[in-house]
Amino acid sequence: MSLYGALDLHANNTYAVVLDDHDRSLLDKRLPNRLDVILRELEPYRSELAGVAVESTFNWYWLVDGLMDNGYCAKLVNTCAVQQYDGLKFTDDRHDARWLAHLQRLGILPTGYIYPKEERPIRDLLRQRSTFVHRRTAHLLSLQNIVVRNTGNLIKGNALKRLTPEEVYEQLVDQHLVLGAEAHLEVIEAFNVQIQRLEKAVLAHGRLNPSFRVLKSIGGVGQTLALTIMYETGEIGRFPAVGNYVSYCRLVQSLRRSNKKKKGQGNRKNGNPYLSWAFSEAATFALRFQPLARRYYDRKRSKTCHPVAIRAVAHKLARASFYMLRDQTVFVPERLFC
Repeated sequence: MSLYGALDLHANNTYAVVLDDHDRSLLDKRLPNRLDVILRELEPYRSELAGVAVESTFNWYWLVDGLMDNGYCAKLVNTCAVQQYDGLKFTDDRHDARWLAHLQRLGILPTGYIYPKEERPIRDLLRQRSTFVHRRTAHLLSLQNIVVRNTGNLIKGNALKRLTPEEVYEQLVDQHLVLGAEAHLEVIEAFNVQIQRLEKAVLAHGRLNPSFRVLKSIGGVGQTLALTIMYETGEIGRFPAVGNYVSYCRLVQSLRRSNKKKKGQGNRKNGNPYLSWAFSEAATFALRFQPLARRYYDRKRSKTCHPVAIRAVAHKLARASFYMLRDQTVFVPERLFC
């Protein structure tokens, strides 16, 4: 007889369930977030457990790694794909854990990719760098807003980055506006220091896999961006087709259609936000270094807005990257943008 375990993991506790082939509970208990306690509760069922499903939104590393190190078949649940019947009147952690074990017994549990433990630290550094870049951009835009709102002088992003504090202060008269601008400049400089620090560590210890070096043949994709794509993609063979990869990059439309009519939207956030950002960055750089990409963008831009046109270029680059990584071929812009 096979048994099916499920752990509904939260920030400060875990609800554990073990079901048999008839959905009868053998273990049904809330446990503290301690690996030794969880392993002790699962030990009586070890030999018959077909797998242990772990549902978590952010803090699963220690638990999944601990289960795998102790010989359990751990399965990371895809939380975006697991849905219960909407008509239920009441659910709680116990019901959620039982539902995961039930889906596992039926063989239809949607699971996520468990990224290799030894490669996660560099990937997380790259994610932290991406977060800092986003926050630095937010402060740059806020500073730009202060200048434009009070002077009417539009300063574009690249010019704003080159402004000295003295040049900013010359445009602002009120001391309170100067104080606000000064605060933004100091935070921006602090982010610059930390971003450079993280980049230095990533470039010193991160190694671009030989199979991912073809990414650097895309104009504008350097070492840091190629490393970001590599660490977020993992094994390209885990994607059955190009559509699966592009969807994972959040670069496909999220629509529900019936009888050729739009019936709503699907889950737009199902996928990897860091890959989405990386290919959008690659698209922005491609406009500078790839004339054909620029022409394709201009055609799209004449019919829609800038963000949609950039995402169209990013979609193209993601599709090309899948085939480049799968077939180990270099980037050929004539095939993509003509």
